[in-house]
Amino acid sequence: MKRTFQLDEINEVAQELLMRAPNKVLCLYGDMGVGKTTLVKALVKDLGAVDVANSPTFGLVNEYSDENDTPLAYHFDFYRLNDEMEALDMGFEDYLNSDAWLFIEWPDKISSLLPEDAVGVFLHFVEESTRSIELNVS
Repeated sequence: MKRTFQLDEINEVAQELLMRAPNKVLCLYGDMGVGKTTLVKALVKDLGAVDVANSPTFGLVNEYSDENDTPLAYHFDFYRLNDEMEALDMGFEDYLNSDAWLFIEWPDKISSLLPEDAVGVFLHFVEESTRSIELNVS
C-alpha cells in the first residue's frame, strides 16, 4: 500500500490500512507533526472504540476498548522513552501477547523488542494538507 492523500481522507486511509495490514502490530514512522496520532485516532474510531484517541506522550500507552470494555487497541508513544528497559518495565511484552491492535509511535526507540513481522507504516509530508503513506511488510 502506497498512496498520497489529503488530511480529510484520513478515515478512508485508516480503513484501508486496517484491511491490508497482515497483523496487528503497526509501527508508525514519520517526523514530528506529520500526523501519526491523527492516523491513530482514525484507526481507533474505525475499530469501534468508545473513547476518542489522543496522544499518550506522558503516559506512554493508552488503551481503547469497545462498549463491552474489551480492549481493541493500545497506542504507544515512545518519544520520551530513555531506553528499552522502560518499555520492558511497563510490560510491553505483555501487550505483544494480547489480541488487540498495537499502534506504536517512535518504534525506533524499542527496535530490538519489536516482533519480526511488525508492519512499518511510513508517513511523509507532501504539502500543508497532503501526506503520503507507505506500508512495509516484511
